Amino acid sequence: MKNWTSGRSLPAPIEITSCNVRRGDVILIGGRLRRVTDLLQLPGGAKRLLFESGEQLTMHVRTRFIASRGPSRW
Repeated sequence: MKNWTSGRSLPAPIEITSCNVRRGDVILIGGRLRRVTDLLQLPGGAKRLLFESGEQLTMHVRTRFIASRGPSRW
């Protein structure tokens, strides 16, 4: 039996906040998956997220989402 090792792990579901959201995170919002392409820091710790679809979302300090994050690239 051969062990499967490709050097890559599967994306893991994690809880994200405005403090730890990153580009490339895939967030489930309203039953649809959205990939974060850009972030803008706002006053008070909030962040504006820009998605591949062109939509935007302001994520406040207390906002929490479940997201999928693949392995880091470095």
